[in-house]
Amino acid sequence: MTARMDKRFADLKAEGRPALITYFMGGDPDFATSLAIMKTLPAAGSDVIELGMPFSDPMADGPAIQAAGQRALKAGQTLAKTLDLAREFRKSDDATPIVMMGYYNPIYIYGVERFLDDALAAGIDGLIVVDLPPEMDDELCIPARSRDINFIRLATPTTDDKRLPMVLRNTSGFVYYVSMNGITGSALPDTTKVGGAVNRIKQHTNLPICVGFGVKTAEHARLIGASADGVVVGTAIVNQVALSLNKDGSASADTVQAVATLVSGLAGGVRTARLAAAE
Repeated sequence: MTARMDKRFADLKAEGRPALITYFMGGDPDFATSLAIMKTLPAAGSDVIELGMPFSDPMADGPAIQAAGQRALKAGQTLAKTLDLAREFRKSDDATPIVMMGYYNPIYIYGVERFLDDALAAGIDGLIVVDLPPEMDDELCIPARSRDINFIRLATPTTDDKRLPMVLRNTSGFVYYVSMNGITGSALPDTTKVGGAVNRIKQHTNLPICVGFGVKTAEHARLIGASADGVVVGTAIVNQVALSLNKDGSASADTVQAVATLVSGLAGGVRTARLAAAE
């Protein structure tokens, strides 16, 4: 629901700090472990959760997230089960916004109308579908908006001022600014350029601007959070899961705690972002 997302960003604005948005792959390394990870994220300091929809042929994901998707698919994860994760999470948390992130193919196969109805019932607040450009808004974006589900668009360093209004036209919730060209987790973002990019996008929209791709440490989160309305972390979390697994690829006793520890550190960086900027 847009109301849940809008309230979260309004509350954070009142607090004077950016959001920490955390991505994890649904079903990695198995359903139960990923549900436990999802449940631990808010307590560790996550403000918005991005729930990855595993897909066999991701085109924007780096090796870490591709591997996480493969682990999830191998463990039997489906789009229906990813919706189940959200449904289970909502039994104990009705405040944290959930954004499903992935590709259009699984949604198309599932059936757009059925998917949106089920997503709404499961407590999904927004969608990021990276391979649907604005020219295809009638496919999913407009139907999602009609159900009060945010459709969050990505802007990149190559999205110029001529293209930006088209990208933002039906965007809601927040704008996801990809801080570099290329795939996820491939390089470190140039934090010195983030402020200028955020300001440029703000000339075109009143929506919060959240910045991701390449954020790995609390220091990255602090530097980016100084100018952005939110900091998105994905690959670092997915890597933490992978590093904690047993040799056979199964979850270890440390898997959930490893993610919680990382997110807690990132949250600390985000919470000191504006303090550092004001000094």
